Amino acid sequence: MNKSYKLLSAPMAGFTNYAFRELLRIFGGVDVIETEMVSARSFVELELRSSEFPSRLWGVCGESLVTVQIWDNSPDTLSEFASRLACDFGVCGIDLNFGCPADRIAGKSASGSYLLRYPDRIGDIVKKVVVAAGKIPVTAKIRLGCTNDSINAVDVAQAIESAGASGVIVHGRTASAMYSGRADWDAIAAIKPKLKKIPLYGNGDIKTVEDAVERLENYPVDGIMIGRAAIAKPWIFKQIRAKIENRPIPPEPSFEELKNLIRLHYDLLRQQLNETHAIIQLRKHVCHYATGQKYSRQFRNSICSTNNENNFFNLINQYFSNKTNNINNPVINGNVR
Repeated sequence: MNKSYKLLSAPMAGFTNYAFRELLRIFGGVDVIETEMVSARSFVELELRSSEFPSRLWGVCGESLVTVQIWDNSPDTLSEFASRLACDFGVCGIDLNFGCPADRIAGKSASGSYLLRYPDRIGDIVKKVVVAAGKIPVTAKIRLGCTNDSINAVDVAQAIESAGASGVIVHGRTASAMYSGRADWDAIAAIKPKLKKIPLYGNGDIKTVEDAVERLENYPVDGIMIGRAAIAKPWIFKQIRAKIENRPIPPEPSFEELKNLIRLHYDLLRQQLNETHAIIQLRKHVCHYATGQKYSRQFRNSICSTNNENNFFNLINQYFSNKTNNINNPVINGNVR
């Protein structure tokens, strides 16, 4: 395989905060780690009112491998934000969101995937942000189009390239499809011959190491972006990288290693959040770790009922143990709360 393939971690609201990004760096294998999507308008207005920054930028200053994904529909607002990110935060990259289909973004704010209707307007935004970002690379994330009847990813990607972007990331669904159905990787592949030099990264339905290898081997992409699969397996990039480099694939973590990982994740969250909010945030990840294990539904019910650190880790230690399969485990029979 081509060892130069890039592996990107997708922006995911409620998940890709500083603590999770640090876990990805610790496991390794990933080339680009994106933040949660940050509103350029919120940044500008919040700074004017209080000289504070959005919480989603916590920890970004000086962070390695980090790209901040930003959104709005105003070239001036986006370029002002990009300039600050480049000059004052020292980010490694800036990614423009033209793919989010959520109503709050694409509907009420006429941003995200709404802008796919207007390739020229996207080009104007990218051009202004590229200038403002200086030497910091600017990429853009898009979808195939707004609907199946208006697929225009080639036009949009060409506009992005002509405006000076350093790469384009394409999710293989339309905005109207949201996350239903299957990502169309043939449609992603059709974009590559239409680009002159910038890299194309594919995104959508990569759930396993085997999925990643299949996409890289069978489609003309320069790399892949993985989102939801990394929530359950933040070590997946390390495994994919090993496969790309023809090395043995690291095994899945043991229960003991999972317990250590969860404790580390909690300690990282506590750098930013209080105990209750750290536990609430961590519960989402832990529920993913339990997927496929016996009695996972009972475990999720138990773990999601506590905000207390001691109770939380008692449940973790009891479930992720060699006694998990025992129906007398208090996590299973409901004796622990």
